[in-house]
Amino acid sequence: MKGLGLTAAIIALAISVLPAYGQNERAKGLFGSSETRSERIAAFVKWTDMTSRHQWEEARKGVRQPCRITAAFKCRRDEWQELIATLDGASTTEKLSAVNAFMNEAPYITDLRNWGVPDYWASVREFLRKDGDCEDYAIAKYYSLKALGFDPGAMRVVVVEDLNLKTAHAVLAVYINGEALILDNQMQDVVRASSIVHYRPIYSINEQAWWLHRS
Repeated sequence: MKGLGLTAAIIALAISVLPAYGQNERAKGLFGSSETRSERIAAFVKWTDMTSRHQWEEARKGVRQPCRITAAFKCRRDEWQELIATLDGASTTEKLSAVNAFMNEAPYITDLRNWGVPDYWASVREFLRKDGDCEDYAIAKYYSLKALGFDPGAMRVVVVEDLNLKTAHAVLAVYINGEALILDNQMQDVVRASSIVHYRPIYSINEQAWWLHRS
């Protein structure tokens, strides 16, 4: 992921709508950060555009859509829907692991190659059709787990700085019994956020709110 999904100007605008520091702030947030929550997500245009496309696609899911055929001669979207059906009744751990593994099978493709723009946040069905980059994996996992009954309010797409690679990255955080678990296209397994030391969180977001993270 080359960019943060927001320009510096938009980040400044987003910060301006936050409550004053110290209000609505949690000291021990993701990756040891202090985080401040706001429900004003309109400044995050790539996220809100993606959620609008997702809602439109959900309304049309009974209509036949373009589909990418896999090496197994199956539609990737059909494989995804079969996965969701198969996991009905599975344990929380099994669902997390299966969704993480399934989405991580997709090849990493930059937005510039895929969409002709530096930064594009794909819906889950766009990702299943064209693959994508780090935030696209996280978004696809978010909506897969939502379809499996996970509380969307307990999940966040998290934009971080990868301190090892010196670049921006995105992962999915899922809170289970108060503990944050991380689903990452760079990691085979689902891991505890507390075990990761090379990510510095910048902001996180879901359909309900966003959080600013400070060291």
